[in-house]
Amino acid sequence: MKITWLGHSGVRIEIGDQVLLVDPWVTGNPAFDESRRGDAIKGATAILLSHAHFDHVNDAPAIARELDIQILSKFELANWLEAQERIKVTGFNNGGTVTLGDVDVTMVHATHSSSASGDHGPVYLGTECGYMIAHGGRTIYFSGDTDVMADMGIFHELHRPEIGILCAGGHFTMDMKRAAFAAKRFFDFKTVIPCHYKTFPLLEQSAEAMKKELSGVNVIEAEVMTPIEL
Repeated sequence: MKITWLGHSGVRIEIGDQVLLVDPWVTGNPAFDESRRGDAIKGATAILLSHAHFDHVNDAPAIARELDIQILSKFELANWLEAQERIKVTGFNNGGTVTLGDVDVTMVHATHSSSASGDHGPVYLGTECGYMIAHGGRTIYFSGDTDVMADMGIFHELHRPEIGILCAGGHFTMDMKRAAFAAKRFFDFKTVIPCHYKTFPLLEQSAEAMKKELSGVNVIEAEVMTPIEL
């Protein structure tokens, strides 16, 4: 499989017969070179959204329309996008699994918030989530925006993910130390890739604190648009 960081929380995951874009924010993302947009979305087969905040959702409708692919997300967000944008969607909810080709995508709980801007204030669009993405006996956990949760222990027992793509920037989500705590306490990852950091000055700029806490785990500070083969 190949995992390519798109900056912030966006990732491109090439797994099995699928190319999944997760929270692909490629327009106005300070960490992403917009001249690489075509490379980032090329061949994508589906889009996964973790919640409705602009830095996760804004580019998804245009990409879905351009590539004629579906967006998968929480039921309320999917219905809202379908009504607003007239695009293909699949809405599901925590604990549900959608099969895409030979890849299984299971939605799991996160703890954050999920809203879009409306004319009269925030429009709440379901709740936030993460994903377990499985193929051929290997599983990736994409945490979405979240803090540490005891639920993560259940996720491990049910899914046994070997790769964790964990939000770790602090301020809006868990920081490097809290993400490392989650990885040590609840999971048995072989590889951890931090995300949702570096984008803005108020977020953490380095994964060194995570690396110190996770000795024996391959913590990869990904470079934007540089594929990681696992």
